[in-house]
Amino acid sequence: MAHGPLLRKITDYANRADPYPIYAELRKTPVVHEEDGPYIVSTYWEIHALLHDPRISSDARNLDPRAAGEPADAETEAEEDDPGLPPAFLKLDPPEHDRLRRLAMTPFGPPHTPRRIHAMRGELSRIVNELIDGFRDRDRIDLVDDFSYPFPVTVICRLLGVPREDEPRFHTWADTLAASLDPDPEQDAAERRRVTQQARTELGRYLSELIEERRRSPGDDMLSALVAGHGPEGRMSHTELLSTAALLLVAGHETTVNLITNGMLALLRNPDVLARLRAKPHLAVPLVEELLRYDPPVQLLPQRTPLSDIDIAGVTIPKGASVWLVLASGNRDPQRFLDPDRFDPQRRDNQHLGFGSGIHSCFGAPLARLEAQLALTALAQRLENPRLREDPPPYRRNAVLRGPRHLPITLDGLR
Repeated sequence: MAHGPLLRKITDYANRADPYPIYAELRKTPVVHEEDGPYIVSTYWEIHALLHDPRISSDARNLDPRAAGEPADAETEAEEDDPGLPPAFLKLDPPEHDRLRRLAMTPFGPPHTPRRIHAMRGELSRIVNELIDGFRDRDRIDLVDDFSYPFPVTVICRLLGVPREDEPRFHTWADTLAASLDPDPEQDAAERRRVTQQARTELGRYLSELIEERRRSPGDDMLSALVAGHGPEGRMSHTELLSTAALLLVAGHETTVNLITNGMLALLRNPDVLARLRAKPHLAVPLVEELLRYDPPVQLLPQRTPLSDIDIAGVTIPKGASVWLVLASGNRDPQRFLDPDRFDPQRRDNQHLGFGSGIHSCFGAPLARLEAQLALTALAQRLENPRLREDPPPYRRNAVLRGPRHLPITLDGLR
């Protein structure tokens, strides 16, 4: 399958450290379509409109391989036929999406458990400070391996009721499933389907065992609440429980790792902001919002398709075509944000797309916000004279969930 130069630039690992010049090039034409590639939408208002348009589907079953320029045996078909781990509600449309999302929200937040995330603040702070205490007597750390990864993994395990000691088991599965989101046209599609299918099957088997344990011995965790399913809409089926648990487990830490790491990288590149956060912890709230605009952990949404022909920005996108929404480009659109390439934590007008928008806006946004606020504040206050050892740091290969794979930092000690 042929792909044009802009698509290759987006997916090329060589551009991972700084894709924003490519996004600026994309925005010259709000909707780009090259050869057999997807329709790439890069400007804020067009992305926002499509995120709220009921004619845009997230369900891969609505993708027409002929209109999308995909092979007939596209990866999505393997996912639809997978009995072990079917698509999560993130990849479904109303009404299935709405019902499953409401069921998942019941033990997670408003209106049924409105203070669940707020009540975790003390425990989150304790986890953060315990991890930072582990830096004592060290002058070098890798923020990803030593902090940004273990913190959200510990949190999501405790929230869901997944044993923390099982992390080595699901780490590889989570990495594989996250990598499957990366639309790299140079990868061997058949091999990626095989590896992804194996990871989905193994994770589904693991979660199925855990769900049966929660049926026999329920706890006060979210998975037990989902299994019990006490609510006006009943409970999820077993396969729905599997897909929802997998989504929460994987998405519940993968994106937060990037948010914290991208945030610390931005602070180290802007020492004046780091100093302000150290002196004024309340700055963490607008600072995290600016990070979600300036360098979001989810850069693009590559799996959308119109249910009918849609005209946008003078281009007709045909029914069944593949559409990519480049959220990170929209967040830097000068038609929407003043001086968009400047990192400004005190930006007043900041309705970013960092958590998406519309019915698929990030389910875990309240938890991710709190985790990032507490993590970055504690790092700013406790690390003594932190400095980057490598800039830019090495990045993950993933163009969708973009973030450093490692962030080596030198420090003089702990406060």
